[in-house]
Amino acid sequence: MLGLTIVELYSKAHMYILGINAVFHDSSACIFKDGILLAAAEDERFTQIKHGKRPVPFSTYELPYHAIDYCLKVAGITLKDVDHIAYSFNPYLLIDEDKARDPLTLIPFQPTASLKEVAEVNPWNNLFLSSILNAPGQLVDGYPHHLQKRFLNAKETDWSWHWVDHHLAHAASAFYPAPYEEAAILTMDGRGEIATTTYNIGQQNHITRLAEVGLPNSLGLLYEQITSHLGFLHSSDEYKVMALASYGKPVFVKDFREMIQIRDNGQYTINNLHFEERFGPKRLRHEDFTAHHFNIAHSLQKVLEETALELVQWLHEQTKVDNLTMAGGVALNCVLNARIRDRGPFKNIWVQPASGDSGTALGAAMHIDIQERKPDSKAFIMSHAYWGPEYTDAEIGKFLDWAKVPYKKMENVAMETAKILAEDKIIGWFQGRMEYGPRALGSRSILASPIHPDMQRRLNEVKDREDFRPVAPVVLEEDAATWFKDGSVSPYMLFIYDVAEDKKGKIPAVEHTDGTARIQTINRDQHPLYYDLISEFKKLTGVPVLVNTSFNTLSKPIVCTPRDAIACFWTSPFDVLVMGSYLIEKEHADENFGSNSNLQESEITDTMS
Repeated sequence: MLGLTIVELYSKAHMYILGINAVFHDSSACIFKDGILLAAAEDERFTQIKHGKRPVPFSTYELPYHAIDYCLKVAGITLKDVDHIAYSFNPYLLIDEDKARDPLTLIPFQPTASLKEVAEVNPWNNLFLSSILNAPGQLVDGYPHHLQKRFLNAKETDWSWHWVDHHLAHAASAFYPAPYEEAAILTMDGRGEIATTTYNIGQQNHITRLAEVGLPNSLGLLYEQITSHLGFLHSSDEYKVMALASYGKPVFVKDFREMIQIRDNGQYTINNLHFEERFGPKRLRHEDFTAHHFNIAHSLQKVLEETALELVQWLHEQTKVDNLTMAGGVALNCVLNARIRDRGPFKNIWVQPASGDSGTALGAAMHIDIQERKPDSKAFIMSHAYWGPEYTDAEIGKFLDWAKVPYKKMENVAMETAKILAEDKIIGWFQGRMEYGPRALGSRSILASPIHPDMQRRLNEVKDREDFRPVAPVVLEEDAATWFKDGSVSPYMLFIYDVAEDKKGKIPAVEHTDGTARIQTINRDQHPLYYDLISEFKKLTGVPVLVNTSFNTLSKPIVCTPRDAIACFWTSPFDVLVMGSYLIEKEHADENFGSNSNLQESEITDTMS
């Protein structure tokens, strides 16, 4: 250690683990210090490119540099100070290891096929895999120039690089941050390296794989393919199919039951798809929806739920534990999660809020952290999803002044905003640390009153999205059971509940066509200002519920920075923006509004970027 500076000695006294997800979509990063999560975010929030990138073979080289830069900033270190990097994909499950030394001449590992057959079936395989294997080098010399500060002078030898099985990363993200010492773990997504579904048991700090289902059999890929058939964008719009399903009837249940064949030992096969033969021509994006499309979505959702319940029953028989944790893209299906909760054999269920691929950065990092530190007990339990960037009131004020945006400074943010909401105005709400995962949970949200039945239509117009899309409620945790049947703690909007019989008609904006709502519960420890706002709204209206939808518009990610929020606000038809303690309205400024100052651009660079 001789020759190191005091700063270097201090940094070496701690273990920093950087988690990276970059292979398919929802590129993300997180960072742990001595087993404690410091920051986590998706790259899309910084680049404003939805999902970060498309899941195509030639995009594998794109790393989440902006999310990594943010994580390093929160940790107060640079890339060369990181001890371990956990990458949530293991290419060695797919390649001939003897050829891995030369990534340009990789031979995909497919023992049942000749090399000629492999090349003919998927000519992108070598590019896909070589880009993954070259990720360590790309990390140190491929970063955008404006992020140079935290990447400069880093070398591949500065850290230990770990390839983590994609589904192990999902499983780790589901179990290690969950509030259980022992639990069954179910992961379901489109695909990892080979697996598409895995069954595991977690005990304290150890995960054991019980069984897995491999390609080409995948419930996630089936859902993606139907998403495309219905005219949506696969690997992006699956949640729209879930919403569409509520309007249909089980006309095509028999077809989907023929496609999905459940076998013994948690196995299933998917075959005989032939969508156009079964369902007719694919819907084009701008064609009208018909009852036929609703029925396809409904039938798919119903059979998915039936299948998952059988798989969960098998997992329970194998593990004989009370708790279930879930991750993988399929675990973002809140209707499915509720069916497993209500009809499955487990007493408790916990779903990780960033269950899609973005959460694999978290799981990969936690897996390596436990391997390296070997702790006796869990060091980190996830109780909220607020792990992204935040901006102080001073930073927000500087930006507004620099951008010459008129504003009013509020004395009591919760009370004054509640009054605006009670007037049926739609507000952009920008407070505290940004959410990790696909759901807006009160930090980067559009909020409104749920009392007027027209609010759902107005919000869909504001966001320029399909009329059939529901909007979701946030409810005070202590009032959840009063307003929603069997309402329980649900902080991540990952389960649906029926609106209570005596409350139907009182919050029509958030009541879906089937009488359900995808609720978020909130307590004061999780987000004090958000909780206080809803409490003030309850005092004014008697309703402890608000509409909460994500602060974004069509095909754009949730806003991240004050600049993103202002751009979205001024180009969208909603009424008010509340950012920190600042109120921005689409009206002429009066004498109470802030005046513009002569701040230099350099003073607010961090606020904008």
